Amino acid sequence: MVRLLEALKTKALTADGAMGTILYSYGLESCHEEMNVVKPELIEKIHREYIAAGADLIQTNTYGANTIKLARYGHQSRVHEFNEAAVRLAKKAADGGQYVLGTIGGIRGVRTTDTTLEEILKAIREQAEVLINGGLDGLLLETYYDFEELTETLKMLRQMTGMPIIAQVSMHEPGVLQNGMSLNDALHELENLGADIVGVNCRLGPFHTIQAFQGVELPKKAMLSAYPNASLLDIEEGRVIYESEVEYFARAAVQLRNQGVRLIGGCCGTTPKHIEAVKKQLINLKPIEKKETVPQQKIEISEPEPRLLEPLHEKVKRERSIIVELDTPRHLETDAFINGSKTLYNEGADLVMMADNSLASPRISNIAMGAMLKLQHNVRVMPHITCRDRNLIGLQSHLMGLNALGLHDILAVTGDPTKVGDFPGATSVYDVSSMELISLIKQLNEGISFSGKKLRKKANFSVAAAFNPNVRVLERAVGRLEKKIEHGADYFISQPVYSKEKIVEIYEATKHLKAPIYLGIMPLTSFRASEFLHYEVPGIKLSDEVLERMKNCDGDKAREAAEGVSIAKELLDTAVKYFNGIYLITPFLRYEMTLQLMQYIKQLDMQNKGVQANV
Repeated sequence: MVRLLEALKTKALTADGAMGTILYSYGLESCHEEMNVVKPELIEKIHREYIAAGADLIQTNTYGANTIKLARYGHQSRVHEFNEAAVRLAKKAADGGQYVLGTIGGIRGVRTTDTTLEEILKAIREQAEVLINGGLDGLLLETYYDFEELTETLKMLRQMTGMPIIAQVSMHEPGVLQNGMSLNDALHELENLGADIVGVNCRLGPFHTIQAFQGVELPKKAMLSAYPNASLLDIEEGRVIYESEVEYFARAAVQLRNQGVRLIGGCCGTTPKHIEAVKKQLINLKPIEKKETVPQQKIEISEPEPRLLEPLHEKVKRERSIIVELDTPRHLETDAFINGSKTLYNEGADLVMMADNSLASPRISNIAMGAMLKLQHNVRVMPHITCRDRNLIGLQSHLMGLNALGLHDILAVTGDPTKVGDFPGATSVYDVSSMELISLIKQLNEGISFSGKKLRKKANFSVAAAFNPNVRVLERAVGRLEKKIEHGADYFISQPVYSKEKIVEIYEATKHLKAPIYLGIMPLTSFRASEFLHYEVPGIKLSDEVLERMKNCDGDKAREAAEGVSIAKELLDTAVKYFNGIYLITPFLRYEMTLQLMQYIKQLDMQNKGVQANV
């Protein structure tokens, strides 16, 4: 197995190119690893075509052959079958003495997924055991965007085997990883963790891959590898294509060799023609032993401008704090919304919160209304930002805009699915979950883009997260809060609660948390609205007593509104004893109801101060 490393000491070797690209060209767009069993003759044919083109190494068709990725196709129980077949086919094709690598692909991308690192490592261990027992020449870890996943996988595999391991990262930006780490530092860390060959693959074409290696120092023990894409991808009639001249790709291979790379193959878009051209260029070239690196341009990240107002997650730890929600209009008349927001803020609300198209129904943009309130009326605002309506590009752009406007208080939410709203045929994006969004926002606070690129200045966001306590098992909901804290949540804002007992239960279940909670209270406006909230709105449940009280007022609008406020006041009697943070949700722009509750909270606080003074 060490013969591969010995060969690389004296010559640059040519690896194979893409497997998925060729299968895709045959119209096979589902589980490529299944083809090891369903169409073994095709997989062997592709291996042989790369060998005929001059590849010194080929890799098994096992990029996604683990339980997590195979589960997407219902094949999670076929890990051993697919991997064993792949090893058999690759070794059969390499009858001319070519090296065969067992491929293991990364699982996390920009999304960390809901799958834990422990679950990922368990899945990779199962796959790796088959590959290691297959008598291969080494393991190839490729397309790893998440550096933690790669390093932990490498540590585990290094304990499992002494065979050569190639560890390759993938980048969104030349020379920098998704977490902001430089490629040079990352490759040297992989070397120190026991990788025999370190390098990059996928995402970037030849030009940017060469650019990335210009700042990489030659490792002391390990060797360098590169598997660039054929080019940047394009879309033509709905299909992914890569435009690349094979001779251009081959010339780039020489430049990669000049940067110290000894193992050169191809990733997405490359074919046997690319590999044939590369082989012709590399066949007589020896690896370089010394190189001068181009120093990475140092981009200083400046600190954010000081905030004029204290972050609420700090204030609420020591004193009463009230957040009020007022949804932006579903029409183009804005006077009532602006007047309501100004009134509530001037009467003592710490800020006015605005949902982001709640219940998947379009409203006036909360960033537009938020900017108007802040810049024209000096009202502090908190826009929600949902994962539903924007992809990663839109999310980062939106957040950068919020920071530029000085809107630093935000609530990160996943968002109701589009099928519950006005346009059920619209597409829900969900590139990330709310937890992942929180982590990415905190990355912006470090001055680092979602892609790892430096933004030259740190953002200054205080990030709230949603809390739904209206569940059967509260402990599970609290477990989600703990995970959100790990992702960077500064504090929580709860769905409305309609039971005194529930308020106490929430306090007891969450009092150990370091992040404070704003408890949600929303006055009811009518019996019909109460039933709608209870039976149709996700995350809201009313007690039987509350429903009965509202039913007794059914049909009398004035009595219904008065009873709704009365119920909310009774809930506040309990809430203010246990929570400094109160979140008042305004129904249907009826901000006079919220104003009554704000005034009631002030009365309760004054009474409590008087009692304490007498004591």
